[in-house]
Amino acid sequence: MRVLLDYGTDGLEVDLPDERITIIEPVHRPAAPDAHAELVRAIRSPIASAPLATLVQPGQRVGISVCDVTRAQPRREMLEAIFEEIPQVRPEHVTIFIATGTHRTNTPAELERMLGREILSRYRVINHDSRDRTTLAYVGRTDTGVAVHLNREFLSSDVRMTTGFVEPHFFAGFSGGPKMVAPGLAGLDTVMTLHDARRIGHPNATWGITEGNPIHDDVRTIAQMVGVHFAVDVTLNREQKITAAFAGDLLSEHRAACAQARRSAMCAVPEPFDVVLTSNAGFPLDQNLYQAVKGMSAAARVVKPRGTIVCAAECRDGLPAHGSYGEVLASASTPEALLTMIESPGYAAADQWQVQIQAQILSHARVWMKAAGLSSDELRAAHLVAIDDVGEAVGDALRRAGPSATLCVLPQGPQTIPYIAQ
Repeated sequence: MRVLLDYGTDGLEVDLPDERITIIEPVHRPAAPDAHAELVRAIRSPIASAPLATLVQPGQRVGISVCDVTRAQPRREMLEAIFEEIPQVRPEHVTIFIATGTHRTNTPAELERMLGREILSRYRVINHDSRDRTTLAYVGRTDTGVAVHLNREFLSSDVRMTTGFVEPHFFAGFSGGPKMVAPGLAGLDTVMTLHDARRIGHPNATWGITEGNPIHDDVRTIAQMVGVHFAVDVTLNREQKITAAFAGDLLSEHRAACAQARRSAMCAVPEPFDVVLTSNAGFPLDQNLYQAVKGMSAAARVVKPRGTIVCAAECRDGLPAHGSYGEVLASASTPEALLTMIESPGYAAADQWQVQIQAQILSHARVWMKAAGLSSDELRAAHLVAIDDVGEAVGDALRRAGPSATLCVLPQGPQTIPYIAQ
């Protein structure tokens, strides 16, 4: 059987056995016939909110957050629909905030690809920098103890808006919505608390859970503290085309978008598998190993203890080079030692949350990695086994597991979240 995995921009075809194989993909959702019309419909008929056109007055300063380059958000289409609905607002009164969280700032070439030359030339664009304290302002403290520092200029906007796209998220439940405020526009110290070892280790900090998830609960609280006046989210299909748009009150529209994403992406299976082959949904999500932990996490939900996960992610940007992810990974010799270090009182390092989840996965199963952008030595330092031929690696893993071994394939990686039926 030949299967196409989402890998980089071109995909990766692999030959797999015909027997004892289960292929899990999202429920196919056709693209909206007219994406612009779908966005305008949502904005003009919002959920639990007045239409956008009535919320913004001439002369008011408008701040809009959008996803960074690691996300496949159709930013240009969403922004154009928003601008069409608020013609009374002059371009010089609008600032677009790239909600990088703790990721690196996006390059001029990336911004042009993300937003288009016309938007870049007409509107002010700010790359959020979580490490630049001069750009942050203190908002307050949540009941759970999170000291909230957010982008000062976003907070000073008269009208604050968020845009995003919604898919299951491996520890925040779902992406989009309130995440476009925090961690998207938060300071590093705030993100460190939101993603600390206790919260990341909570059983509800996982795919598809928002209520009772300590991370998403805090994220919602922070968005309410700030006050978001209008929000727009979309769901996408495999071709990264808009399938539905949601707009209005931030928490209400996001709840509706999550319900749609859950119906498309969450899939029950009766029992775990010996081998799970996954991708990381292709570019842009698979552009580095840090992001590829999501694909591993999706596979880990349905692999047997001491089973094998085979992950294919291009990682054209390496680990990446910025941030502390690689340093934290290399600071202990085994996944178990990494967990002991991260969970020890007083330990704190940027990107520890990604390493914590990766170490949890590696304590449960082997992970073999196909990544054209990383050397064997780099993968070994990340506690992974480097492979070149995915089909051969899957065959080897199945032979090791025995003659009745079972295989699960997630061609779109974390776009599909399998789980064991109770």
